[in-house]
Order: sequence, then C-alpha cells, then structure tokens
Amino acid sequence: MDEQYIIGRNPVLEVLKTGKEIEKIFILKGDLKGSINKIVGIAKDKNILIQYVDKNKLDQIAQGGSHQGIAALVTPYVYFSIDDILKKADKQEKAPFILILDGIEDPHNLGAIVRTAECAGVHGIIIPKRRAAHVTSTVYKSSAGAVEHMMIAKVNNLSDAIEKLKKKGLWIYGADVDGESYYFNTDLKGSIALVIGSEGKGISRLVKEKCDFLLKIPMFGKVSSLNASNAASILIYEVVRQGYEKKRQ
Repeated sequence: MDEQYIIGRNPVLEVLKTGKEIEKIFILKGDLKGSINKIVGIAKDKNILIQYVDKNKLDQIAQGGSHQGIAALVTPYVYFSIDDILKKADKQEKAPFILILDGIEDPHNLGAIVRTAECAGVHGIIIPKRRAAHVTSTVYKSSAGAVEHMMIAKVNNLSDAIEKLKKKGLWIYGADVDGESYYFNTDLKGSIALVIGSEGKGISRLVKEKCDFLLKIPMFGKVSSLNASNAASILIYEVVRQGYEKKRQ
C-alpha cells in the first residue's frame, strides 16, 4: 500500500489516539511548544520513531499545506463497507444515520463534512469511487483528524448503494434547490440517509430519482446555493434537533 502523510497538530494528535499505525513523525527542529510536547510524549510511549527536520523538509511533505511544524507518515486510510456502517448503528442500538456524498470533489469540503458528521454522531459516509474527493492528507487536516473516527465507504455506484439502504429500511432524503418541502417542515426521524450533491451540479439525475424525498434550504440572497459543507451541516443538525439521539436510545 502507498504511504500517506498527515500534517498539522490536531490531525496528528487524533491519529495517535486511534492506534492507527504510524511509521514516523517529523517535527520541526526547535519547535517543542504547546501540543507538540504532548504529541512527542505520546509518540515516545508508543515507541514511534521521531525525526527532527528543517522547515524545507516539512514544506516538501505538506506540498503547500499548513503543517504547523509536524507531519506523520502513516498507512493509508482503510475504507469500510456499507454493512460495516449498518453494523455500527446496530451495535449502538440506534437507527442508522448515513450521509451520501454525490460528486464532492473538493477535499476541503469533504474534510469539513466529515468533521461535522463525526460531531453529530453520523454512523458513516458513502462516497463514489469516481469523480469525487477521497481521503487524503488535506481531508485529514480539514476534518481536524475526525476522519480517523468516521466510517467511510467507497462504492462503484451510488444508485446501487441507495437501493441497498432502502432494502435495509432507510429513507433517502436528497438536498435539492427544487425540493418538495423545506427541510424544517420534513419529518427526519427514524433510519435515514441524507444525500448531498456538489456545489456546481447538485445531485446527479440518477441519484436524485432514487431519493424518497427532496429537501430544500430557504435562499433569500443573490447567491443561489450554499457551500456543500454548510448545506450538509444544516441538514445534519436538523436531524439531531428532531430528536436523533433521543429516538435511538
């Protein structure tokens, strides 16, 4: 498997907490303040090799990203299956709450969505293998390390994945500017999957046809759509507001 770098203090700290295999940690020479000290302490306890390097080395690893004086060499993210996500919900004795991302190509958006989803208790995220952002160091950084706590499934066909979820009893709600009703007027309790499309094209036609309901967010300004991660946050926390945790306990 190819190697992958995680950059930034919070992402590296989160990876250390998960027990994921870390081959080496690179730290800027002389930069041992604040959370760097905590990272060094945990790494030494885990017998992880630490290498102190100059700024040029970290800049090269980060490829323009903000490394904050630290980077970790790790094995790549291991994707899960839809069944893994459903089993997670079952183990928690909760109805499944899943995100389906259709054509999200910006890794910063993917990372932001993962962070919100993890905070809100979403059981897993489904992404397509083609024409979509996958888990990279940028996603790790943008999610503040939340990727390591989120099950992400990568599938060949989103329509087939939706059919599988329907057979498992989930209702599919798509975010669309031409939705039938506003999200806050829709019952979002029970086993559900939210579909979020790309900023430019929205949800693809075939995926839209598979949705049980199409929801819209009120737009009163001159800009016709929200950033995908913002739209996802609004809908995710509407599910929470409607009693997600309470209903599933």
